[in-house]
Parts: sequence; C-alpha cells; structure tokens
Amino acid sequence: MRTLIKNGTVVNATGRLAADVLVDGETIAAVAAPGVLTEADKTIDAQGRYVIPGGIDAHTHMEMPFGGTFSNDTFGSGTTAAAWGGTTTIIDFAVQPKGSSLLSTMDKWHEKADGHCAIDYGFHMIISDVTDESLKEMQLCIDAGVNSFKMFMAYPGVFYATDGEILRAMHRARETGSMVMMHAENGIAIDQLVAQSLAAGRTEPVHHSLTRPPELEGEATSRAIQLAKVTGAPLYIVHLSSRHALAAVAEARNTGQNVFAETCPQYLYLSIEDMAKPDFEGAKYVASPPLRPKDHQADLWRGLRTNDLSVVSTDHCPFCFKDQKEMGRDDFSKIPNGIPGVEHRMDLLHQGVVAGEISLERWVEISSTTPARMFGLHGRKGVIAPGADADIVVYDPAAKQTLSAATHHMNVDYSAYEGMEITGKVDTVLSRGAVVIADGAFHGGEGHGKFLKRDLSQYLI
Repeated sequence: MRTLIKNGTVVNATGRLAADVLVDGETIAAVAAPGVLTEADKTIDAQGRYVIPGGIDAHTHMEMPFGGTFSNDTFGSGTTAAAWGGTTTIIDFAVQPKGSSLLSTMDKWHEKADGHCAIDYGFHMIISDVTDESLKEMQLCIDAGVNSFKMFMAYPGVFYATDGEILRAMHRARETGSMVMMHAENGIAIDQLVAQSLAAGRTEPVHHSLTRPPELEGEATSRAIQLAKVTGAPLYIVHLSSRHALAAVAEARNTGQNVFAETCPQYLYLSIEDMAKPDFEGAKYVASPPLRPKDHQADLWRGLRTNDLSVVSTDHCPFCFKDQKEMGRDDFSKIPNGIPGVEHRMDLLHQGVVAGEISLERWVEISSTTPARMFGLHGRKGVIAPGADADIVVYDPAAKQTLSAATHHMNVDYSAYEGMEITGKVDTVLSRGAVVIADGAFHGGEGHGKFLKRDLSQYLI
C-alpha cells in the first residue's frame, strides 16, 4: 500500500518546508517537492495543515497498581486515546514489586500490553528493590530492549530508595550505558509534613501540594544530581514541576553533566488553585509532584526554550473521580495520585506555539524528536524522513476545539482541562503506515501496536 500525503507543510525539529510525503508499507519512502511524487494507492490532501512525526509520550502508566487500586486506562483504551491525540508511541513503566525480579516484572507487563496496544509501545523498568540480583538483571533487561530504570526518592515503604541504593543502581547504569530516571521529592520529609497536616485536621486535597513543597523537590533533585555526578551515570528527572528543581538541572547542565529533565502539560497549565477547588473537586488534580503556584509556569516554559527541559511527557495516570479519587475524601493522603492527559499532550503543547512560548519546530522536538533520541528510537521514530517508520500526524493548526470529558477517549470520568478552548486539532494519524484516525473516526484496533526493543540513549552529551 502506497500512500501520498500532499500539499502539506512538513515540520521536523530541524525546520519546515512545503513537501509531499510518500509512504510505502510501514515506512516513509520519500519526502519531495510538491508535485514530484504522483503514483500512490491512496492520497491524503494536507492543504493548510502540518505534517509532523507522530508524538512519543515517554511517561505513561496504564493499568498501574497504586494505593489499593489501578489506573483506569488499559493498554487498549489508553493507546487508543493516545492515537486520537496524535501520539503514536508510548513508553510505559513496568513496576517491580518488592521481593520480585525485574525479568518477572517485565514478563507481567508484556502480558498486560502485548496484543492489546493500538500504537507502538516500549517499557521503562521501575526498580523498587535494589538487590545484587536486580542489579545483575539490569543487563538482561537492556538486552531485551528495556534500558531505562526509574527510581523513587518519594513514597517510603512502597517505592522509596535510599541514597545508598540509588548509588548502587547508578554505578550499574554507568557500567551498562543505561539511563536512571528519578522521581525527585524528599519522601522522608514529606511524610512528616503529611502526618502533621492530618493531625491538625487539614485533610482537604490542596494540602497534598502544601505538604510537598517545591523546596523538597529542589533538594531531592540536587541530591540526585550529585549522586549521578559521583557515579558518572546519566540522569533523567521525570515530571519536573517547580523552578527550584529546574534551577538545579540547569546548573548541572551548564557544567556539561549528563542531566536531563521532562515536564508535563499539567505543570504548564494547571496550578495549586485547581487543587483548592471546593467540594472535593481539587482531588481531580492530585498528582506527585503536585501542582505549583502559577508563577512557576513561566519558568517551565523558559526551560523548554533553553532545553534545560528537554521533553514533555504526560505522566498519564488516570483514576476516576467517583470511587477512586473519592477514596481520599476525608484524608488527602489516600487520594490516588495521577492526572489523565495522554490524549491532549500534542494539542496543549501546540497552544504553546499559538501563545508564542515555543516555536513550531520546538513543538515537534519536545513532543517527538527528543524522546526518540533520549530513549533509543531515533531513526525509527520522531522524524519525517525516508526510512523512518510512517508514524505521521496531519495536524490542522486552525481548528478549534473544547476539551471535555464528554468528548475525550480516555477511560476516566473527568477532564483536568474541562472547558478549555484551544486552537489546533489532529486531522489524520498514521501508525506505521496504517491510517488509525481520519474523518473524526478511529480506524485502528487493539493489537496493531508493536513492542519496541529500544537502543541505548542517543542523546548523551
């Protein structure tokens, strides 16, 4: 099957040009001046639209166990929603329970995902139990295409790792060329603040943010950076939310250290004011790290322009307001942590283009090209170029839409962006050459997505 996408503006991280794109089977066969390519089985007219590489969401949590429940999107529903929003690849997290092996964990996540995903997918590995055996297994995971390992400085008793355990894992990452990803919040201090708040009767959702202040994110980020410096390991800070943590990352990068960071749309658009909404509505916005005061947002946008923030992922972790978020109605510490977002990342970042916060090329870079390079997919994903997978989005920059739970496709009963009016909308989505979104309908299916065995990071300094 040969598909010709004509009359559009091709946008890569390196620039834009008027060009036609020929897809042959699952890959891009040619990118040529308009009118040069003529023979195809199917033609898509992209007049007035951008033709961009499919988005890569490098941080999702489908079917993830947390606090006695599970995130509500399956790999089927979550990847279908991602496709609706122009994301054609996700990288999810396999969660190692304490006392289990990394390989058995990876097998369990393959059972959840294989044959169910509507788009291509890969895995990171969460290491919650640092032992001699798990450190040895890191190489076996790398051989299987899972070569990034997440650790937590938060959640004592669940995921928390001591500085010594982090140091051991970082040494192993240095030896193997793999990447350590860090949830950087001072969990020991946070637990103390939570206990004090609850003892004083402060139980509302807003106190989730007030007991996880930005200073403790900044401190943990700085500590993680120093541990990485001592070991020589590369470090990727996940879901960075505050200027305090950003300052630590920027300082390390200015010295040439292999330190990278992502942020998420919720930190660019939402704030602690949302968590303070009455009648428990604030529970919808509980995630970790928490939403910050609005004045942090300008710093994060600036970080995206300077590349101190290299990637925007979603940390998609959907829990329904009814029955799930309500578990913490009388105790904010029992509210499942997570905000749904995999469907709207590309649109929300395009709003940054509309507002003049980032360029069109930077939009593509932070949502697709850099995630591909950062996580060993460059050449296959993240670029409109001959030989790359035909993961292509035809995007209408002039279309208007209003975000709402009534129209989204994520398996969750609320939208964190309810009523937000935005400019720009996905028109057509191809996943490895197959049209999965067109004419306002889903044409794909569960099982189309393939597991991606990733190479080591191609983004290290």
